[in-house]
Amino acid sequence: MNGKIFSAGFKHYSTISVLAIGLMGAVCAHATTVQFQTVMGDFEVNLFDKTTPKTVENFLKYVEEGAFEDTIIHRSVPDFIVQGGGYNYPGTLPLKAVTSHAAVVNEPVYSNRRGTIAMAKVGNNPNSATNQWFFNLKDNSGNLDRQNGGFTVFGQVTGNGMAIIDAMAAVSRFNKGGALNEIPLRNYTTEDHEDDVKVTDEHFVMIQNIVVLDESPDTADGLNPVKNTSSDDDDDNDSGGGGGSIGFLTILLLGFLAAARKMLVRRRQVS
Repeated sequence: MNGKIFSAGFKHYSTISVLAIGLMGAVCAHATTVQFQTVMGDFEVNLFDKTTPKTVENFLKYVEEGAFEDTIIHRSVPDFIVQGGGYNYPGTLPLKAVTSHAAVVNEPVYSNRRGTIAMAKVGNNPNSATNQWFFNLKDNSGNLDRQNGGFTVFGQVTGNGMAIIDAMAAVSRFNKGGALNEIPLRNYTTEDHEDDVKVTDEHFVMIQNIVVLDESPDTADGLNPVKNTSSDDDDDNDSGGGGGSIGFLTILLLGFLAAARKMLVRRRQVS
């Protein structure tokens, strides 16, 4: 009799535990290591999905859709940033703007230091990031951690990645008008620009694709990104890291387990 009651109680306990753990897994199961495949070499970026979950989820949505395939680095500012994610080269001009989804809430958890990737956004609108991102070429914390609510850093370049990004930043820049007024073009000269030589994929700094390498949410645990201490609204921002959603699910799990234990004790007492 006691054995049957214990088995029944354990069954309820196990079912509830699996449900709660499954809910936690649904939040945590985001890839954290991606590879940027470019014409100038491939490099890896570790994403901070535990602490900037909404931004990483947003970025990975574009990755999974293939939205960044055959896109270009369309903006390069010396000793500042290189920016991409905005325009696709479909094999011929004109460029095609990457289709944007709804903007993601700002998550200014980390500082804009050299080697980090952050989201670009519209001026005077902290919660306007969509598909465009940039790499910090140097410590830009004095400006970008404060400006426009702070720019959300959501990953860090690893390995020799910054050598490749520095090489991108060294490519000559040209003013092709509009959003392309600081575009880097390979094997393209001032004379080519003055003669209006047609730009092709041989000239663009192409991002051929961005792919997921590691789906573990723990791959960033060994990194030590610098926290952003400059943003005035860090404490009030409802996007301040990944602790909110995971913390809620932890409480939910503990609640389920407590209820299961009470159920088991009650059944034992009845027997």
